[in-house]
Amino acid sequence: MELLPILLLTLLSAFFGTVTGFGTSTIMVPVLAIWFPLPEVLLFVGIIHWFGDVWKMYFFKKGINWKLIALFGIPGVLASYLGAFIPLSVSSDILKRLLAVFLFVYTLFIVFRPRWKLAESNSNALIGGVLSGFFAGLFGVGGAVRGAFLEAFKLPKEVYIFTSGVIALFIDSSRLIRYFQGGVKLTDFSIRDLILAILVSFMGAYLAKRFVDKVPQRKFRHVVGFGLLFASVMLFLGL
Repeated sequence: MELLPILLLTLLSAFFGTVTGFGTSTIMVPVLAIWFPLPEVLLFVGIIHWFGDVWKMYFFKKGINWKLIALFGIPGVLASYLGAFIPLSVSSDILKRLLAVFLFVYTLFIVFRPRWKLAESNSNALIGGVLSGFFAGLFGVGGAVRGAFLEAFKLPKEVYIFTSGVIALFIDSSRLIRYFQGGVKLTDFSIRDLILAILVSFMGAYLAKRFVDKVPQRKFRHVVGFGLLFASVMLFLGL
């Protein structure tokens, strides 16, 4: 796969991932895993995703919810580190499809039963942290799960994106440490590729910021909902 398609994929993923709060991995991991070994994809995209977390915090720094950050982040960090052990030796195709089914069913409820939602509770926040952390470590796609649980709290859009970014930053740091400890290296991607992708991800986050500013708060839940639907289809098809 040439560099230009990777950069275009990064731009699209950064825009989509920032708007929905999912991060770049939801699109990049399934696509790049077609051409490259999954552990290396997880490391490459994980580094870009880490910087994407920083971009979300930079552009949406007006909103924050420390309680949710603690409830999601602490168990998420532990679960992410444990989950990162598995892709170093086991295929995650079946688990990706199970995750896709969960997101697809949840999103159908959002679209066709807009008044239904997960309960806004501390226990659900803890569960969301564990699941998003574990799936992030396992195959790099934990943002959509985190979004599904965070969405239940109906946060203002700026708070939703910033809070998601902080939680993801902790989780990504944990899993990246494990990938490095497991001996994963970037052999198919050069340092130049990585640096350019990081810069392009900033551009995608900037465009997302401009877009989010124009989306009314009352419509933002639907944006996240359709984002979940798109993410579930992507994961289920393995595209």
